[in-house]
Amino acid sequence: MFIAMNRFQVKTGSEQAFETVWATRESYLSELPGFVEFHLLKGPVAEDHTLYSSHTTWVDKAAFEAWTKSEQFRKAHARADNSTGASLYLGHPKFEGFEVIQSERNISAAA
Repeated sequence: MFIAMNRFQVKTGSEQAFETVWATRESYLSELPGFVEFHLLKGPVAEDHTLYSSHTTWVDKAAFEAWTKSEQFRKAHARADNSTGASLYLGHPKFEGFEVIQSERNISAAA
């Protein structure tokens, strides 16, 4: 299993625009073999930004790397902008990739 994350420092006051970009986008993720799930996470609020993270899970690193080279990836990211023209971010998103070493799941609590 492989987890790919991008961390975004969204400027204070731009949170709704950022969330709208994600809510209205076409991701094409489900078209790729090896895609498991996606989450958009909202984190702590600082004085000048709110931290967000996009989080995808893949069956393995090779499946994720195939996604980054796919036509679906290009299409998804071509439309991943915001219509106001102003940057929603402080700096560039930060990518982090992790190979899963150990997992535990409470099946009765999962929904």
